[in-house]
Amino acid sequence: MNDANNHSFDFGAAGQAQTVRALHAAGLAQTGLPGEITVVRARGIKVAFVAFAPYPFDANLLDLPAARSLIKRARREAGVVVVYMHAGAEGFGADHVTGREEHYLGEDRGNPEAFAHMAIDAGASLVIASGPHVLRGMQFYRGHLIAYSLGNFAGYGNFATAGDLDLSVILHVTLSASGRFEGARIDPIRFTATGRPVPGGGGIAFTARLSAQDFGSSAARILPSGIIRAAG
Repeated sequence: MNDANNHSFDFGAAGQAQTVRALHAAGLAQTGLPGEITVVRARGIKVAFVAFAPYPFDANLLDLPAARSLIKRARREAGVVVVYMHAGAEGFGADHVTGREEHYLGEDRGNPEAFAHMAIDAGASLVIASGPHVLRGMQFYRGHLIAYSLGNFAGYGNFATAGDLDLSVILHVTLSASGRFEGARIDPIRFTATGRPVPGGGGIAFTARLSAQDFGSSAARILPSGIIRAAG
């Protein structure tokens, strides 16, 4: 469970620590604190998770030298490294990756594309993201998949669902023991006003269109079935 996001410190250090304790008590591995690398085993393979958000109370997305160092250290600890980033502008109209520094309500939310490329250069096998609360496109960089935002999955009536805000997907990725991309697909989810995810909706076609528009020749090729193919 990633807790690197803009709400992880809503109740200060005590609230953040209580959240971490609750996750651990529920048997969930957790990541996202400053300097934190979480390593789990899947079928005997070590998988490192490192998560970033643009805040000093999380592993800081805006401190690129520190982020690069942390990802490199994770790569030394595990053959597969999954990097999460809470990055980019937010809400309706924020579904395109701009390639520039993005802001929301005066906050610097980083340059998602530059950060994702840095993460892969530093040893990430896969980069996944949220933060915009809308779907964004997917790209391949040096043979590795980047999913720039997977939208919302569940809530409690607190998220808007107008326009494209109700589109979401579940991403399935298969990696080799060394972190090489082997395959992926997305399953469409429609996010209801009550915060409940239900199967269906236009998430596959929407993500495919955004990918092609934003990334051209490096865009992930997303088939109508949801199968994801590498660029080229």
